[in-house]
Amino acid sequence: MRLHVDQRHERVLELVRERGSLRVAELAAELGVSAVTLRRDVETLAAQGRVRRLHGAVVWPGDHTRATVPGAAGHERTGTAEGAVIGMIVPSTVSIFADIVRGAREAVAAHGGRLVLGVSGYVDTEDSVQAEHLIAGGAQGLLAAPSWFGGVPADGQEKWLVECGVPSVLVERSAPPGNPAAELDRVRTDRAHGAAAAVGHFAALGHRRITAVLQEGPHAARISAGFEAAVGARGIDVDRGAPSVREHGDYEASVDYLVEAVRERGVTAALVHSDEDAIVLVPRLQARGVRVPDDLALIAYDDQVAGLADVPLTAVAPPTHAVGELAARLLLRRLAEQSGDRPAVPRQHLDLLPELRIRSSCGGRAPAGHS
Repeated sequence: MRLHVDQRHERVLELVRERGSLRVAELAAELGVSAVTLRRDVETLAAQGRVRRLHGAVVWPGDHTRATVPGAAGHERTGTAEGAVIGMIVPSTVSIFADIVRGAREAVAAHGGRLVLGVSGYVDTEDSVQAEHLIAGGAQGLLAAPSWFGGVPADGQEKWLVECGVPSVLVERSAPPGNPAAELDRVRTDRAHGAAAAVGHFAALGHRRITAVLQEGPHAARISAGFEAAVGARGIDVDRGAPSVREHGDYEASVDYLVEAVRERGVTAALVHSDEDAIVLVPRLQARGVRVPDDLALIAYDDQVAGLADVPLTAVAPPTHAVGELAARLLLRRLAEQSGDRPAVPRQHLDLLPELRIRSSCGGRAPAGHS
C-alpha cells in the first residue's frame, strides 16, 4: 500500500529515530519509493530541523557536526568531503569528455573519494535514469553534462537535475537567467573566447575574408557568437551560409561550400569545429585543388587530435582536464559545506579560457613555445 506523504514522513522519522542513521538508498528501498522521492522527503524534514542530511544518509538531529554515517561494507565514514562518492553523467566518454572525466576522477581521488560514471549517449531522457541510478547507489553529489542539444535546457529538461536532492555542478553546460538550473554551480569552457582568439590570429596573419564551418550541437551557439563578435570588432568580412558539418550524412556539402568560397568569393581562412572534421576535410579539399594552408588557412576547434593531422592543425584547445578538476573540487566544497566542515560561499559560474595552439595549417612558423 502506497503511503501518503505525511505518513511517509512519519515513517522516516520513526526509522531514523530507532536506528540513528540510515543510507538514503536503504531507506527508500525499505519504504518502497524511489531515491529521488525519498531525498525530497528528507529535504523537507531537514528544513524543519527534524532530521539531518549527511552525504547520502539521513541522521537523527544531534550536537555533532561530524556525525558518522554507514559506509560500504559496514565501515563508518565521517560526514565530510573526504571519502565522498561522486556521480558523473556525461553524454560520451570520447573526445573532450575523456579528459574532463580524467580531471574529475583525479580530483575526487585526491580527496580519498570515488567517481562513479553514468553515460547518456546524447539521449536526453537517459540523463534522469542515470542520475537516479547513481544516487540510489550512494552518490552524494552529481557532476552533470546533460544531453541538452543546444547546451542549455529546453522545455523543462532541467527538472530532474534541480530536483535530484543532492548538490550538483553543471559541466560544459549552462542555463539562461531565470531558468532553475541557473542557480546551480557550473564550470565550462568559454568557447566564445576561443572562437574570438581564432579570428584574432587570422586577422594578425592578414586575412580579410573568412568563414566558419561548425557542427550543430551543444557548443555551436557559443562558438558562433564569439566568431561573429570578433569579426564585427575587427571589421573582417565573413562569408556566411556554410552548411553544418556532416549535415547531410557526409562531408561533400562542406567541401563544395569551401571550394566555391575560396575560388569564387575570395575566402582565405576558415574556422572548423571539430578538429576531427577538419582532418577529414583537408585531404578532400586538396583533392579538389584547394591547398591548406596555401589557398586556405584553417583553424580547428577542440584540439583532441589536431596535431596528428598530415598538415598539423592550428587549434583552439579547451582546458578539458581543468574543467573536470575544478568542477569536482567545487562539488566537494559543497559537500563539505553541507556537513558543516566549511563555511558556505556564493554559487559560482566559472568560465575557463581555451588556448590557441599554433601549428602549420595557417602558414608561417609557429612562435617559440607553441606546438
